[in-house]
Amino acid sequence: MTVGEHLMFLYELCDPSLPRLGPGDDQSTLKALETLLSVTRDDPGGVPHAALRVLDIGCGNGAQTIELARHIEGTILAVDDHQPYLDELKRRAEAVGVSGKIRIMSRDMSDMELTEKSFDLIWSEGALYIIGFEQGLALCHSLLVPDGLLAVSELCWLRPDPPSECRHFFKNEYPDMANIETRVSQITGAGYELVDHFVLPESAWWEPYYNPVEERLRSFRRSYSADPKRLAMIELFQTEIEMYRAYSHYYGYVFFLMYKGPR
Repeated sequence: MTVGEHLMFLYELCDPSLPRLGPGDDQSTLKALETLLSVTRDDPGGVPHAALRVLDIGCGNGAQTIELARHIEGTILAVDDHQPYLDELKRRAEAVGVSGKIRIMSRDMSDMELTEKSFDLIWSEGALYIIGFEQGLALCHSLLVPDGLLAVSELCWLRPDPPSECRHFFKNEYPDMANIETRVSQITGAGYELVDHFVLPESAWWEPYYNPVEERLRSFRRSYSADPKRLAMIELFQTEIEMYRAYSHYYGYVFFLMYKGPR
C-alpha cells in the first residue's frame, strides 16, 4: 500500500460523519473558550468579543468549530486539507444556523499563506502535532495579534512511569510525545503566557470518538476480510483503542490555554 493509499484508507475509516475525528467534547471546548475569554473580559485594552477574528487550524469536520461559533461573535476561518471534512463542517454549520460566522479554506496547515498578526484567537484541537508542537506554536505566534489568545489540545504523558507496552506503542506512533511540564516549558519559551491547562475527561475519548470508530472497525473487518494490508491498518487502530482502554491513567489530551505575551 502506497502512502497515498494509506492516507485515503485512513480518511475512509475516519469518515466525516463521525461525531468527532479525535478525542474532545463540547464541554471541554466551551470550558477552554470561557477560560480564555475571561483573560480579556475585564481588560479595557483588549479586543471586543464581538469583533473576534478566529482561526481554527486542522478543523476536521468542525465539531469544535460549531461550538465556538455558538458562543462567540465575529468570524472563524476553519482550515483543513481534506475537502470532505470541510463539506461536512459547512453542512453542520448551516443546519444549526451559524454558517454566517464561518469561512472554510482547504489548505495544508504548514502552507496557509495567511497574513501575520491577523487573528485574535487561534484554536487547534488535536491537530498541531502534525507540523510539530513547537513549530505550531511559532506559526500561531506569528499569526496572532499582540495579546492574542491560543488554545491547543495535545497528547501528553500524565505519569512518568507508563508500562513498556504503552511507551513502545507511542514511540512508534508519536515519537515526540512529551509530558505536561515539557510542553509548558516550550509554551513559555515560544513567547506565550500560560493561562491554564486541563486534561480532557475519559468520556471525551469514548463517547464522541472511540465508540463510533469501533463500530466502523467491526464493519470494515467484514468488508476487507480478504485484504491483509487494510486489515493490518484496522488492527493498528484497534490496538490504539485497546491501549487507551488499558492505560488511560498514563496519558491523555491536555488543553493548553495561553496568550501571546508579555501583557
